[in-house]
Amino acid sequence: MAEPRHITLRELQQLVKRTLDERFALPLWVSAEIAEIKVNYSGHCYLDLVEKGGANGVPTAQARAVIWRSHYGRVAARFEAETGQRLAAGLQILAKVLVNYHELYGFSLQITDIDPSYTLGDMERQRQQTILRLQQEGVWEMNRQLPAPDAIQRIAVVSSAQAAGYRDFCKELERSPWRFRTTLFDAFMQGAAAEESIIGALCAVAERAEEFDAVVLIRGGGAASDLNCFNAYRLCNHIAQFPLPVITGIGHDKDVSVADMVAFRTLKTPTAVAGWLAEELERRWSDFQLAALKLRDAVRGRTHAAELRLERLASELKRMAGGCLAQERLLSEQLPGRLRDAVRERLAHEGMYLASAEEVVAAHAPERLLKLGFALLRCGGRGVVSAGGVRPGDKLGIELADGTITATVTDTKIWQKRQ
Repeated sequence: MAEPRHITLRELQQLVKRTLDERFALPLWVSAEIAEIKVNYSGHCYLDLVEKGGANGVPTAQARAVIWRSHYGRVAARFEAETGQRLAAGLQILAKVLVNYHELYGFSLQITDIDPSYTLGDMERQRQQTILRLQQEGVWEMNRQLPAPDAIQRIAVVSSAQAAGYRDFCKELERSPWRFRTTLFDAFMQGAAAEESIIGALCAVAERAEEFDAVVLIRGGGAASDLNCFNAYRLCNHIAQFPLPVITGIGHDKDVSVADMVAFRTLKTPTAVAGWLAEELERRWSDFQLAALKLRDAVRGRTHAAELRLERLASELKRMAGGCLAQERLLSEQLPGRLRDAVRERLAHEGMYLASAEEVVAAHAPERLLKLGFALLRCGGRGVVSAGGVRPGDKLGIELADGTITATVTDTKIWQKRQ
């Protein structure tokens, strides 16, 4: 049986190369997003280009590209002069490329020019739109304006359990002399499901908000396309309005996401977040010690002042008590004489009053009046004081100073009062 006809791998690669060289002999203008860019020490610029699809910005195509140093200086300078920014990850570019294929290194693109008018890429455009929308809705500074906790020790960590950044964060906390209690809320930190997964983790934290002092959102660095979910509106809106302070440690120094911008505090890496937490607790402890010293000094000062005041008041009280006792002693010594004089004066006054009353009584005594010629009339045992009190024929008893007379009324006459 004859062996089937075949070609070697190298022959296949050469066939692909010849086909591409014939098909793409002339340069093409290709739109793509820069996912990674690095300028080699030799002056060559190496890029990873991507094309994305879907709302979450997942790459659907990817290719390596290079700008040789003979072209890079001119292309980069022109792009920066016309756009106001350097070539960087996240930019959507329109590049003039030559298609290359190598048997060992595979498919790549050689960029000979970039159109500066094709400015920001999808990621940066989304980033700017997210920033603008959050600012217009008035939530941009809400999380940053939350009051700082007295101490951050109960920490809700939103990260991937398998992420190196999470392990670095935990190791850094363990090296700290302070005790922290961390609770992991596991979430995808990149890929199509990352945004929904992180939002779900934040919602789970919010349901237990009273158990935590702050939320730490961390992941290690990566390509700009991997970090695109941290520029998404819904996630950043959750962070901006979260009821607890959110501390982010996302990516490397060059990566500043919208999530970082709206968070209560942002650090460069997960390790930096752990270091900051330890430093913040140390600072709080120092503040507490300083406050304790100030309180001790204040208490001592107030106590000393109170002791001095108490001594002064005791001295004044002693002096006033001595004066009062002397005054009372003097009064008690004078009291018998004053009491005796008062009694004498009162008795003399009462004696004069009784003598005067006796004279008045004596002047109005009936015996004296009768001796003066007055008489008392009685009729039927009753005193008669008016002519109208008797009638003709009534028997009258007339009492004089030396005896009584009985008489009969023959007539009465009542005088009219003058008007």
